Amino acid sequence: MDISITTLALLVLAPLLVWRVYNRIKSRMVRQRSIVSRHYTGVLVFGGMILVPAAQLLDTPFNLGALAAGAALGIGWSVYGLKRTRFEDTQQGYYFTPPARLGILMAMILVARLLYIGVEIYANQGKGIPAPRLTDEPLTMLCVGLTAGYFGWFSAGLLQWRRKLRKAVDVD
Repeated sequence: MDISITTLALLVLAPLLVWRVYNRIKSRMVRQRSIVSRHYTGVLVFGGMILVPAAQLLDTPFNLGALAAGAALGIGWSVYGLKRTRFEDTQQGYYFTPPARLGILMAMILVARLLYIGVEIYANQGKGIPAPRLTDEPLTMLCVGLTAGYFGWFSAGLLQWRRKLRKAVDVD
């Protein structure tokens, strides 16, 4: 078996990359200040992660269905996650603590799929096989939908929480 230096480097660096991504995601799943503009950004970015591929998949109903199924599952998990989120209204401001394990799982599902695609591209290098597009595989679309549905709906839930707080202040 002939292992090139590049392959060896990939085998050594891939776990390091996964560990760094995991730590980065984990550091975001702690108590944090609720900033409305970030929540709007989350809705727009993750909504775009669903709508852009959906527009490209109109002629591929199976992949479109996988994206929609992933988004529906992600939204379902987000509803559960919002119920497990700790919301705080303090003198210093508004804070929330998301369920860390669930958020990390949702993000790492997409990271793992993208890493797999990267390895597939590397393995097929020089074999005349074209690099796959993200929208080519139903499993990828399922992962994209799951992650985007979860974080997009979670951001929308945070906006709804802040809106309820604003209405409560206006009533008083």
